[in-house]
Amino acid sequence: MLIYAAADLHGRPERLAAIETHVATQRPDLLVLAGDLSRRMRPDEVAGSLSRLSLPTFFIRGNSDSRRLEASLGRPPRLQNLHATRKIVNEVGFVGVGGTLPLPFHSRLGLAESALVARLSDLLQPGDVLVAHPPPYGVRDRVLGRFHAGSRAVKRLVERRAPALVICGHIHEQAGIETLGKTVVVNCAMGRSCNGVLIRYDGESVPECAILP
Repeated sequence: MLIYAAADLHGRPERLAAIETHVATQRPDLLVLAGDLSRRMRPDEVAGSLSRLSLPTFFIRGNSDSRRLEASLGRPPRLQNLHATRKIVNEVGFVGVGGTLPLPFHSRLGLAESALVARLSDLLQPGDVLVAHPPPYGVRDRVLGRFHAGSRAVKRLVERRAPALVICGHIHEQAGIETLGKTVVVNCAMGRSCNGVLIRYDGESVPECAILP
């Protein structure tokens, strides 16, 4: 299965246009959006743009997304909110959690860490794909190259349940691919050097990832 992962669109028309171009040329099976989708455009405008792709899409909220995003993006049948649920595509499990840490950045949606880990531990299976807005603490999460701003809850969840893949964003300057134990962590925040990440994963082998410039 070919997954196109992106995060931190922030309602920028040029980023939505880049997604449309890569969907047309790469022909992925699934689009996964790891939060911070609206800002410069209204949630309903973002929903309209994504629905025109005619591609199955999973999304979660980021720290700058309002609750209206879930309502707007949840209307088109191809756009599905992954928060606190597990969905299967081509025998691969996907589990999502929306939000981010309340510090060091202002957040509309903060993770209640103990409740989060307890709830998602029952959903997430080894070999699944975890979609979270913040990276696991210590992995692709350095702000200004100086301090870590990832989620300790996400890190604990990854260490406990060993998903094959984490798709995240939030820290724009840390877009890239790294590992945490045997888990591949993909920070797919869109920006100057990244227009998302293509991921080939069959549910068994190690995910193959390529950054789209």
